[in-house]
Amino acid sequence: MPYDAAMERPIILFGAFDRHNFGDLLFPHIAAALLPHEHLVFAGLASRDLRPYGGHAVRALAELATEWEERTAILIHVGGEILTCSAWQAAVMLLPPEQAQHTLAYLDARPQQKTQWVRSSVGSSQLAPYTLSRQRFPGLARVIYNAVGGVDLDQADPALRVEVLANLGAADDVSVRDRQTLAHLTAAGIKTRLMPDPAVMVAELFATLIRQHGQQGEVAHMRYDLPQGYIAVQFSADFGDDETLTEITAQLDQIMVSSGLGVVFFRAGAAPWHDDLACYQRVAARMRSASVKVFESLDAWDICALIASSRAYCGSSLHGRIVAMALALPRINLRQPALTHHAGKQTAFAATWEEAGVPATVDVGGIAQGIRHALAVDPDQLRRTARRLVTQYRQGFEAMHAALA
Repeated sequence: MPYDAAMERPIILFGAFDRHNFGDLLFPHIAAALLPHEHLVFAGLASRDLRPYGGHAVRALAELATEWEERTAILIHVGGEILTCSAWQAAVMLLPPEQAQHTLAYLDARPQQKTQWVRSSVGSSQLAPYTLSRQRFPGLARVIYNAVGGVDLDQADPALRVEVLANLGAADDVSVRDRQTLAHLTAAGIKTRLMPDPAVMVAELFATLIRQHGQQGEVAHMRYDLPQGYIAVQFSADFGDDETLTEITAQLDQIMVSSGLGVVFFRAGAAPWHDDLACYQRVAARMRSASVKVFESLDAWDICALIASSRAYCGSSLHGRIVAMALALPRINLRQPALTHHAGKQTAFAATWEEAGVPATVDVGGIAQGIRHALAVDPDQLRRTARRLVTQYRQGFEAMHAALA
């Protein structure tokens, strides 16, 4: 969208919604709903059209910086685990999934081309490109970080950490979504606030849209085919080794027998290094029950509706959990195989915002017990948490909005 001089102080909503990841696709919708009278521009690292998946038409931030030059704008980092996302990770996740394996194999043998390719892909030489350096965009009047995450910032490459802290230190307002990230930034002298992830607002802001998606298409078929109810299950590709899939199969067979519920597998991300449909198909083929379905839609609102229509969520996606929290549904996260002895973002978020007695994360060997525990939580407690998070996010957003003036 060319700059219109008559439009004062446009707001750039910037984030990783330039690729298919469930939570990232939701963030700009939530910000836009809470900024109804503003001129908004949606930006990522690359120009992409994610509207077929319930997302936005996204502009590349580098193009905006060049086009707008010294013109005044406000930029809001809309959320996500952006503080530890390296340029290499960002570039890979921006690839079309069908090109990822070939591209990675090619670049591994060509380190100089790899560096050039990464810079070209993300539009800058930044080490952590989803955190903005104000030097790239001198016309910005305000730079805001909205409930972002970086639980592993203390373990990041030192040069990346220095860059991120410098960018945060130059921002006008910083809020983070968990106490672990808060502790990292506080120790570094960064002034910040704690507020829930934006996705806690999905039920409050988009209940009608989610209900509509639940009454049509693939979600409606799932509800019809599994009238006894189902557990919405998701896990990322790093759970895809044969031993892990065998354990997941056994655990889900066990909980289906004891609960009488079906299982629906869904993807919370289709970008490289996210979820692999083939893994779900392999598990589904091994399971004993016929009440197992693989949900193929990648539309963000279909995914919300699938979770909303479920009896519980179980998966590795933090935003699967957060949407279930917003909908006051039972939830349990799967701990990444590589994080057995380390608290990831799922554990950090649950420790910050869940009430006592609500299960946080389990290893794959604890899936059945974890789901049983989640289903036993008092529904009133789940509703209370959902209401509390909406209130706390609104308060945090109002404080952020005040920083725009």
